[in-house]
Amino acid sequence: MAAADLKLLYRELVSLEIELWGGIEERLRAEYDLALTSFEVLHLLLKRPGRRIQDIAEEFSITVGGTSKVVDRLEAAGLCGRKANPNDRRSSIVELTPEGRKLVDGALKVFEEELELRIGSVIPEESVREVTAVLSTLRAAGRALDAERKAAGQTPVPAMRAPKQPGGSAS
Repeated sequence: MAAADLKLLYRELVSLEIELWGGIEERLRAEYDLALTSFEVLHLLLKRPGRRIQDIAEEFSITVGGTSKVVDRLEAAGLCGRKANPNDRRSSIVELTPEGRKLVDGALKVFEEELELRIGSVIPEESVREVTAVLSTLRAAGRALDAERKAAGQTPVPAMRAPKQPGGSAS
C-alpha cells in the first residue's frame, strides 16, 4: 500500500476524532457543564459499576495517574465516590453517587443524539458495523505490536518517532 494512502488515512482518522470529540464535548459542556472525559468515566461507571481506577485506565488506554485525577475531580463535584475494595485492600472501587447517576443519564441522551447526528445520519448501519470492525482490528494489532515490543525490550525505531520541534519540547 502506498505510504501516502496510509498518511491520508491517518490524517482523516485523527481529524475525525478531534472534530467528533470537540463537537460532542461542546454540547455536553453547554447543556451539562460536563467535559467529555468526565462523561466517559461516568458513563463507564453507569454501564459497569464496581470499577477500580486501574480498570478505568485500562478501558480508556490512559495512565492510572491521569485517571485518578479525573476521578478526583468527579468525586470533588459529588458525582462519584470511592469505597474500600473488599477483594484488595490496596485499591478502591469507584461508584456513581445519585447525583452522578442523574447527570450521566441526562448527558447520555445528548451524547447519543450527537452520535446519531454526526455518524448515524451520515452513513448506513452496515457501514457503521464495518468501520467499527476495521477500527477494532487496527487497535488490536497495535496493542499486540506494542506488547511484542515491550516484551522484547524494544522501543519504536527512530524513523517512527515524531520529529522534535525546534526551540521547544516535542510534547
